[in-house]
Amino acid sequence: MTLAVRVIPCLDVAAGRVVKGVKFQGLRDAGDPIELARRYFEQGADEITFLDVTATVDNRDTMYDVVRETAEQVFIPLTVGGGVRSVEDVARLLAHGADKIGVNSAAIARPALIDEIAWRFGSQVCVLSLDVTRDESTPSGFVVTTHGGRERTMLDALEWAREAIDRGAGELLVNSIDADGTKQGFDLELTSAMSALATVPVIASGGAGALEHFAPPLRAGADAVLAASVFHTAQLTVGDVKQVLRAEGMMVR
Repeated sequence: MTLAVRVIPCLDVAAGRVVKGVKFQGLRDAGDPIELARRYFEQGADEITFLDVTATVDNRDTMYDVVRETAEQVFIPLTVGGGVRSVEDVARLLAHGADKIGVNSAAIARPALIDEIAWRFGSQVCVLSLDVTRDESTPSGFVVTTHGGRERTMLDALEWAREAIDRGAGELLVNSIDADGTKQGFDLELTSAMSALATVPVIASGGAGALEHFAPPLRAGADAVLAASVFHTAQLTVGDVKQVLRAEGMMVR
């Protein structure tokens, strides 16, 4: 775990609106991405993660205009993912204000994409986004999914994470499909396993539903915690989470 932990709101966007569902199903409108990003910036968010959750499914590009407008109003690192298939896509997103780029489905289809991004822009730009579900047929008991959790691969999640780091991924965004949107807490077994193998920062994602859910994944080795619906509904604020983490003896920015 790094010295200072990070709290990262996530904006899952479809058709220009923030959406949220349970295990990526039953998506419902949660607001305007630019307004929400500004709110979280004002609350003290360390970063914003912006994921176009239907870009790969719809086989289209991420919405560059929304990325640009968001970047103009939030002055913290912005990670953007969804529909990224080439270094040209990465260059364009960076030009529109993104700081880091998340890759998932395209990197699984062509792992060399990770090498290319790291070589051209540096490892710090490349975030491997893993949508993981439990599957006892794999050595680790976890398998990677693609297309917003809709399609299951044969890739063992831990083996894929290790390969991606070797290829140049500078950060792992580890989202539990099983916990996503359930508000029952993070998958600590998954977080611990990923953190144990990773030589790069790990962001724990999926399952946040209460203030007491945020410290355990950080104790399990994660460097950051990411959440969506608890922030979108104003059930919790970024400040609330940071206050609890401070009370737990953790250093926050």
